[in-house]
Amino acid sequence: MKGLPSLMILRKALISAAFALFGTLVPGALAAQDHAHDHAEAHDTVAVDSAHVMAVSHEQGTEEHGHGEVKKEFKAGELIMEHIGDSHDWHLWGHTHLPLPVILKTPGGWEFFSSGHLMHGEKYTGNHGTYALNHKNKMTVVDAHGNLDETATAAITDLSITKNAATLIMCVILMCVVFIGMAKGYKRRGVSAPKGVASFLEPVILFVRDDIAKNSIGEKHYMRFTPYLLTLFFFIWFLNLIGLIPIFPFGANVTGNIVTPLVLATITFLIVAAVANKHFWMHIIAMPGIPWPVLIILTPIEIMGIFIRPFTLLIRLFANMMAGHIVLLVFFCLIFIFSNNGESLIGGYATSPFALAFTIFINCLELLVAALQAYVFTLLTAIYIGTAVHEPHHAHAEHH
Repeated sequence: MKGLPSLMILRKALISAAFALFGTLVPGALAAQDHAHDHAEAHDTVAVDSAHVMAVSHEQGTEEHGHGEVKKEFKAGELIMEHIGDSHDWHLWGHTHLPLPVILKTPGGWEFFSSGHLMHGEKYTGNHGTYALNHKNKMTVVDAHGNLDETATAAITDLSITKNAATLIMCVILMCVVFIGMAKGYKRRGVSAPKGVASFLEPVILFVRDDIAKNSIGEKHYMRFTPYLLTLFFFIWFLNLIGLIPIFPFGANVTGNIVTPLVLATITFLIVAAVANKHFWMHIIAMPGIPWPVLIILTPIEIMGIFIRPFTLLIRLFANMMAGHIVLLVFFCLIFIFSNNGESLIGGYATSPFALAFTIFINCLELLVAALQAYVFTLLTAIYIGTAVHEPHHAHAEHH
């Protein structure tokens, strides 16, 4: 790779990836509480693939009572919320699910068991208590009669490997395999033309280095932050793409879960605060040349701006990726809504071509959004870092 010390940057990128995993995995595991999952009524977690959506729609459309069937309304909202949220199990096909490990830290000690014990509203009695999942998919402690023990529930820490947490681990492993393989290839071939996946990723790496890091941070400091920016870009991009593949072991809406963008934005905030120089803080606290009466108003605004920046980062990524998944499922659910729970086959068949066409179109659009959101997050991070390390003489040199 011409002009790029690839081995150094890729190795540093791997270190940054491990840091990103540590910072994201733990809160991601704790985020298994953000979707409505009623185990008393619907006992399957929804994936994006059409076979499972149709299976869930059938479950919601009929309820057996003895030898007869009672029609129930198809609830698209519940199906969508189940998909965009996290879960303690992973849908494989039909009604088959893969249970994931439950890891709880309780006052009495650690609990390790499979989430398969908690499906269909069941309870599990461990060494230090009895546990169940509530309608929001939160881990709770219950008594012998199944009643919630609020005091004991508040005392446990849920570190379970949920679907999102497992996807994070898979993403980091994938990044390590890809980039370690690239580094070995460069070590073996030198700076000759790349082959395989490196021929596709090298222009992206150069783009992040030259058009994002160097242009936003400056010639003097950009190499310090290039490994982090590369890790950030590929981490977000890979997660976005993984969420768009509707088959196991993909399909998890990780970047559409607010915890992941929150952790990434927090890491960016901490880096900016750590590397910011005196010139940056002086402009925040008391901007030179501004009368003190104006500073009374301006300084609080500048201080608020420090915290607003990471907030806008996380909201932009979270809202765009979550909205994309919702729109995809809304179009697909139109088939079952217009079929009126199977009573109007004409409506279902008539809607199918249009719903399928719009679903494919939105999915292709999401491929662009996946890369765009990774680019925007990385670019804004580089701009914030560049502002923090900007030196006064640079501005004077530009004026002259």
